[in-house]
Amino acid sequence: MFEMIDYTKCITNLACSVLKEFGVEPSHNTFAMADEVMKEGYDNIVLILLDGMGMSILEKNADEKGFLCSHLYGEFQSVYLPTTVSSTTSALSGLNPSEHAWLGWDCYYPEIDKNVTVFLNTLTSSEETAADYPVAYKLRPYKNVIEQIKEAGGDAYLVAPFAAPYTRIFEEQTEAVFELCKKPGKKYIYCYNPQPDGIMHKTGTTSKESKEALRALEKEIEDLCRKLNGLETRTLVMITADHGQTDPKGVCLLDYPDIIDCLTRMPSLEPRTLNLFVKQDSVDVFPEIFNRHFADKFRLYTKKQVLEGKLFGPGKEHAKFRDMLGDYIAIAVSDLAIYFTYEDLQQQKGFHGGMTSEEIRIPFIKIDCKKDVIH
Repeated sequence: MFEMIDYTKCITNLACSVLKEFGVEPSHNTFAMADEVMKEGYDNIVLILLDGMGMSILEKNADEKGFLCSHLYGEFQSVYLPTTVSSTTSALSGLNPSEHAWLGWDCYYPEIDKNVTVFLNTLTSSEETAADYPVAYKLRPYKNVIEQIKEAGGDAYLVAPFAAPYTRIFEEQTEAVFELCKKPGKKYIYCYNPQPDGIMHKTGTTSKESKEALRALEKEIEDLCRKLNGLETRTLVMITADHGQTDPKGVCLLDYPDIIDCLTRMPSLEPRTLNLFVKQDSVDVFPEIFNRHFADKFRLYTKKQVLEGKLFGPGKEHAKFRDMLGDYIAIAVSDLAIYFTYEDLQQQKGFHGGMTSEEIRIPFIKIDCKKDVIH
């Protein structure tokens, strides 16, 4: 049913390869390409995750002879949803979304009966704080790869805007990576940057601004690898993304009162994958009403179909995972996003979170900084 997602060749498996390399038994199969490149034995294994830089973005915006494309080793996949909350959490945990239950930008938490914008800790489509504690971190805690490696006696580091020392621009992040690579001993360094995703959301995937952002990131990575080439330690740099992006047309759900009248609450997850809780007296008629408007753009699945098809991945489900899902899940398979507010409709150009190859395919780029870089 959901053949496009291969949970044996996805970003979860990359994290599992890292765990295995550092002596931690992973929960899932490893990623063969990563296993192959790591087996040569490195002092430093660096994973740089550039938000939104899927294969389609490289194909549209990168120079095929540039640093990134010339070191492209292959491609693999995001998880579902192909969006930052679920995919980066899989990259950070080695778990599939059904296991860690960080499912999308906006999640429904049955414990508090609220839709919450996960990273902002606000009520969905609001600036109101969802709770006096970080809802996702408290209700859906997980142990990240860095913690797992350290507990196993290894050395690992997280370089990201949300972790101390809170490096916010990419130049600061690459400098932090370089300094860590100078330290003796084998180590893993995970580096996350929120671009080019943020710029593409505002300007579209092929805008001048998006192209310039990608080229700037590429230049910074090339400079880092050249500096790493000069160290006595041997460093492997792997580069990937959490998902790609597309440029969908947009509509606002508020313009479809017949759909809203069927719902017990506004949808959660994403504008390209809607989690829909339906009133009991509307469950049977809802598919006809929804498909009347969107049958050519979205596929509507029941909760049972989603669970049987393992849309959110195999594994030991989080205890609250099923309670977070509504009666239906609507998945974009074409060029449309259904925004929950007029503000989002007006502001968003590029988007992701649906079932298209543009959103799901991600690159696996590798640089052996001793072999592949001229200092």
